[in-house]
Amino acid sequence: MTTNNQGHILLIEDNHDIADMVCEYLERSEYVMDHAADGITGLHLAVSNDYDLIILDLMLPGMDGIELLNKFRNEAKRSIPVLILTARDTLDDKITGFDVGADDYLIKPFEIKELEARIRALIRRQRGTISPEKLQIADLIFDSGTLKVMRSDTQIKLTPIGLKILRILMQASPRVVSRREIERQIWGDILPDSDTLRSHMYNLRKSIDKPFKKQLMETMQNTGYRLVDPDEN
Repeated sequence: MTTNNQGHILLIEDNHDIADMVCEYLERSEYVMDHAADGITGLHLAVSNDYDLIILDLMLPGMDGIELLNKFRNEAKRSIPVLILTARDTLDDKITGFDVGADDYLIKPFEIKELEARIRALIRRQRGTISPEKLQIADLIFDSGTLKVMRSDTQIKLTPIGLKILRILMQASPRVVSRREIERQIWGDILPDSDTLRSHMYNLRKSIDKPFKKQLMETMQNTGYRLVDPDEN
């Protein structure tokens, strides 16, 4: 990949009008674009190449977007940012998307300038460096150098966004972190809709707390969230 482009993007979208519009617009902004019109081809390209970002429709022929993303994250073990671009707009759809590893979720119809802004934010965040450090609260350990999360000798798999939220909460502990502060640190000035952070927090709590007896994550009503060892609070 040449160094004078903004990034290498894979668009997996079966609507050719949308695909042509997105590819033409982003290529004018100096992104290198690949396109797949079905899920099977999309998954093959996703695991065969090094992309900076994947834009994924959910309703695809051959293999739907949820199955594709699940295979990409859990079988191929790839952490490239994935932005879901879909007409499915229910909270359950969003939770499912985030649960299998989506980083962002944009509803059709959409403004192409907003799509580009979200792409820039995701790529910038992915390219950002994280200084190695080990964070620990009770038996929860996060090694930000290796991005490995352990609790009670059990390794916990989190999405890229889940890892970033966990790091924010662990660094701030025992302080309460507001929803707005988390959103600003994750998404910058391009804030997601109101369901996005809630979905990520639901999945994070399910991963780090639900299987264990001691609950570390607290939701402070109308304030925000915090991670704290209840035995030391």
